[in-house]
Amino acid sequence: MDGPAGAHGAHGHGAGRLASTPAEKRAAARALHDHIEPDTRRAGEWADDETGKAVKAFGARDGHGWLTATALRKAHGTWGDQVRNLMDRLGAEKDALHRTNTVLTSSDLAVGSELRRTSALDRY
Repeated sequence: MDGPAGAHGAHGHGAGRLASTPAEKRAAARALHDHIEPDTRRAGEWADDETGKAVKAFGARDGHGWLTATALRKAHGTWGDQVRNLMDRLGAEKDALHRTNTVLTSSDLAVGSELRRTSALDRY
């Protein structure tokens, strides 16, 4: 939780700003694809490179190394896992935004056609 509960118990900066129109969903998916995913990937790669350099700098030389190298190596592995999980989640969110419009449109058409068949106005 990164902040107090918002409307309806929602948390975070995006609370209350749900993209609900097809155009908003396409824009959100496009932002994920064009900016958020690539920027997150670059940030993860930069941190990966820099941490790798630090692990090497603190690593064993002549049989002696800093204990920091072991801790950094472990943190480096955890960081990599977290970046992969975040990238997977961003990809899933982007895919869900693309699918949601299709699913809702199909549901709307199905409900509309069902309602149309049982309309009381058809008797007049």
